[in-house]
Amino acid sequence: MTKAILVVDDDPDIRLAVCELFKREAGCEVCGEAFDGRDGIEKAQRLDPDLIILDLSMPVMNGLEAAHLLKDLMPSTPIILFTVCVDSFVKEEARSAGIDDVVSKAEHLSVLTARVRDLLSSEAA
Repeated sequence: MTKAILVVDDDPDIRLAVCELFKREAGCEVCGEAFDGRDGIEKAQRLDPDLIILDLSMPVMNGLEAAHLLKDLMPSTPIILFTVCVDSFVKEEARSAGIDDVVSKAEHLSVLTARVRDLLSSEAA
């Protein structure tokens, strides 16, 4: 069964790269893209994705603020924070917001793919 992924990032190049990555992944499809946290929340409610990839630093509403609201609205939907800034403070804040995993944009994209697969397979179990 194909799993739907929502990509939320204010950088169009990052969104494009992540969307292209999951177009090539069997069993995954990008159901939508959003350019900030507020847009992400609106699209998540409308599209009901199986997983959300969320940037931290975005205009209007950042990823932590969006994650708090998304977890209230969709508590069982896994969220990955995909960000440049990964340190112990960000990881702690992400955990508090209900984010399931944090992946650095500095890591190879295969790390993001593996984390998405892990979360989607544990969700199905």
